[in-house]
Amino acid sequence: MFDLSFPALSIPFPADVMPVVAHSTFDPALPFSLTLPDCNPAAAISGEAHPRIIGHFATLAEAMRGAIKMADEMEPDAAPRMLAILDRDERLVLAGAAANGAVAWCAPVMTATEARVVVMEASQLRAQASRAADWLESDLATRLRQRADLLEARLVDPLWRAFATRALQIAA
Repeated sequence: MFDLSFPALSIPFPADVMPVVAHSTFDPALPFSLTLPDCNPAAAISGEAHPRIIGHFATLAEAMRGAIKMADEMEPDAAPRMLAILDRDERLVLAGAAANGAVAWCAPVMTATEARVVVMEASQLRAQASRAADWLESDLATRLRQRADLLEARLVDPLWRAFATRALQIAA
């Protein structure tokens, strides 16, 4: 599907990417959140990793435009960044990779069967990444984990699958 590299950043938020519209309080008029993953390994290990919200939006189309604006503001040679659009209940609506002024959206799975296949493939990639890390192949392990992340980005909440697919068709 995608063969992009997403290196972990040493800083929590890149200096070249500023929040599009930052709101610290819940606003029912802005049900969509554009987020970046929490790259803090300690938070991930402890189970306390939460996505970093970089903007709230009233519609999915506005959130998608916010993601593109964020990609436009990235340095041309900056590493690609995974991002996700979540609804007010933190369900995945759409995810993709931002780089070079564009966003490569991941096509949502359409059925439960397809979702199970994606989960199995991602699990296999993570197991391969673990073995690669044991063999001191850190670059390979990182690439395998990133491919698993891209696969898992397709696991849009069943409530949003058809809607997200339609939004991608309109945006194309």
